[in-house]
Amino acid sequence: MKKDDYITELPIGFSMAIAKNPKALTGFSNMSEAEQQEIIDKCHNVTSKSEMQQIVDSIVSSQG
Repeated sequence: MKKDDYITELPIGFSMAIAKNPKALTGFSNMSEAEQQEIIDKCHNVTSKSEMQQIVDSIVSSQG
């Protein structure tokens, strides 16, 4: 997968949640491809909006 191809496979809920959080969007953009894929994989198993928000929040908190 090319670096920019992940955008086509982002879960819609994740796209919407991360678009509302510029710090998380920047953090996600700065992650390695493997780290991004790990986040995407987690998002595929989410069953609620609050669970998705926790994933987005974790991106910000992992930036230090």
